[in-house]
Amino acid sequence: MIKYKALLFGSIGTIVETSEIQRKSFNSAFKIAGLKWNWTKEIYKNLLDKSGGEERILRYAKQTKSNVNSKNIRKLKTKIFNRYLKKNKLKLRPGVKEIIKYSKKNQIKLALVTSTTLDNINSIFFCLRENLNKKDFKFIGNSTLVKKPKPSPKIYKLALKKLRLSPKECIAIEDTQESLNSAIKAKLKCFIFPGKFHKSKKFNGAFKEINKINKNIFKF
Repeated sequence: MIKYKALLFGSIGTIVETSEIQRKSFNSAFKIAGLKWNWTKEIYKNLLDKSGGEERILRYAKQTKSNVNSKNIRKLKTKIFNRYLKKNKLKLRPGVKEIIKYSKKNQIKLALVTSTTLDNINSIFFCLRENLNKKDFKFIGNSTLVKKPKPSPKIYKLALKKLRLSPKECIAIEDTQESLNSAIKAKLKCFIFPGKFHKSKKFNGAFKEINKINKNIFKF
């Protein structure tokens, strides 16, 4: 049996459920920007097939034949999202607290292999400060570290380089197909841990789909 040396959380969504908060933040940003857009849960679920807020705005603008400043809207949405996180406490997803404790006890390195903004990362750790500590993670990615976001494997390859580990020594956990593709391209064994907005989707290439993280992932 391979002795795994690191557990790689592939995105914020594998640690905490934020999709509904993000959806509402987008809609608030649209209203402030003077757009008559309203992303329902169904619309947002479909847009989540692709990573990146700005990319989703551009995709929807194309669908609705709208001319928008996607960069400014994304910045406004991020500001609204982070303001919410700083005022509210969120809960870790099922099993996350326990698997972090187990990993630390067994000298398994932890990493957050995300390519989201630094503001989002800092806000997440702030609102989860009672249950999550940045110091426990040997690598934390962000959007400034790689030019190509997921599904490119660049952020995973960077994480492996920084951790000084090979793909076979690590386990990845992802919550979307596009992010899963990134882990697969980096030759990692990846568990899919879908959030509420991804439960009904089918995933291709995942080692196994789980609805709770536990220490059994290290037994495969």
